[in-house]
Amino acid sequence: MQKIKINPKIGWYLAGFADGEGSFNVVFRPRKDYRLPWKISLCFNISQRDKIILTLFKRYLGCGRLRQRRDGVWYYEVNNLSAIIEKVIPFFERFRFLSAKKKRDFSKFKKIAYLVSSNKHLTPEGIKEILKICRDMNDGGKRKYEEEVILKHLQESSLRDHTPGSTQA
Repeated sequence: MQKIKINPKIGWYLAGFADGEGSFNVVFRPRKDYRLPWKISLCFNISQRDKIILTLFKRYLGCGRLRQRRDGVWYYEVNNLSAIIEKVIPFFERFRFLSAKKKRDFSKFKKIAYLVSSNKHLTPEGIKEILKICRDMNDGGKRKYEEEVILKHLQESSLRDHTPGSTQA
């Protein structure tokens, strides 16, 4: 992995910008074709009407993509796990956040990224651990699937897999 040289002024500027506008997210998506009923994805993103600063993130992090919504808002997002572990996490370890909230969210995001990279998300225990870690990330923001729903589907899947005569994928 080649370390990108970043002028500290640019690095601290981007970290400060992300401290106020960035978001670290853990997404649970239902999947019928997985052994466990949930796919877990991680994403770092920032949205703005002006894409200039977002292009700086793409340039200096060396990953991610820019896209524009119909309402004119631009998104910079990184949702590739390797890029998150090799580029996003090291960048924010070097250029640290000042706010306690973003430090907390980043620390939790980092723990979850390492759990996913070591395939812990492929076990019921790992999914439960990830749910516990991300419980109050982003101030407990609204999730598409509440923790109770995720756990219920996980339990139903586990019961189905352990029923005599059932087939396990």
